[in-house]
Parts: sequence; structure tokens; C-alpha cells
Amino acid sequence: MNESYLQENHYQSDIRKMALASLFAALIAVGAFIRIPIPISPVPVTLQVLFIFLAGAMLGARWGLVSVIVYLLLGIVGLPVFSGGSSGIGVLLGPTGGYLVGFAVAALVIGAFSEKLGTSSVLKNAVFMFAGLLIIYLFGASYLMYVAQISMDSAIVLGVLPYLPGDLLKLALSSFIVAKYPVE
Repeated sequence: MNESYLQENHYQSDIRKMALASLFAALIAVGAFIRIPIPISPVPVTLQVLFIFLAGAMLGARWGLVSVIVYLLLGIVGLPVFSGGSSGIGVLLGPTGGYLVGFAVAALVIGAFSEKLGTSSVLKNAVFMFAGLLIIYLFGASYLMYVAQISMDSAIVLGVLPYLPGDLLKLALSSFIVAKYPVE
């Protein structure tokens, strides 16, 4: 193959990934509007984690991270894309800020695993998405503990345990979707 063909193909692939990263940023924002408050926690149940799993696994480390960064920047500049239609830097500094930062790191890690190990196996996908979920919980609960001035045990009870069953369901669904419909 000649070099110009390879460069053109790489360029088209980057444009495709860029478009998909934009789409995933929008899906993460839509996922924030599907919100179920939990009375014992300031952190609502949303579909954002599902789209974080999918973005990382389908787009890889670089573009999965880009999709989350675009989402976060949209919220920081004032678009109402965070949970409940909120926006601004204050959301990142509030009790849910650690989860939002964790989204970016999780997408990066999930993407790195998917690039290295492939996404054809539902079980493999579930393992690296679980690693991403642990990252989200680690960042989220740690920052919740700091902001709310509570113990780590309390942060886990308030910011992790109520969400674990739903997040595991999202993990199973996204593991299957990525195995069945890989992005080339």
C-alpha cells in the first residue's frame, strides 16, 4: 500500500473517532438527565456510568478520555449537562465532583484495557469495566468524604453501596454491547 493511502485512512479514522467522541459526550450529558435521587445520598442514580463504560471500551483510551473531557468542559462553561441540569465549576467542587473526575480516569483506563486486550469477550469487557467502576468509586467516595467531612465508611455507605447493584447491571449491559457491536 502506498503511504498517501495509509495517511488518508488514518485521517478518516481520526475524524470518525472525533465524531464518536462528540456523540459519547452528548450521550453522557443525556445520561445525566435520567436521574433517580436516593434519599440517603447527595449523589443520584444516572445512566452516565453506562456511557462512560461504552465510550472507553468502544473509543479506546485517547478518544474515550476526550469524550469525557468534552462533556466536563461543556458543564464547566455553563451548559446544563451535569446531573439534574446543573452546570459550572461549583458542581466539580461539590459532593459529586469526584465522580465526575473519576469518569475521565475510568474512560482512560477502560480504553487502555480495551486497546490492549480487545473487546470480543463479554467477560474480559466486564473485568476492565469493573476496574473503571472501582476508579469512579475511589475518586467519588474520597472526594465525597473530603467535601462532606465524613468518614470513608460513611462515604462508602452513602456514595457507593446504594449504586453498586445498578452500576453492575450497567456494567453487564455495556460489556455485552461492546462485545456484540465493536467499533472498528
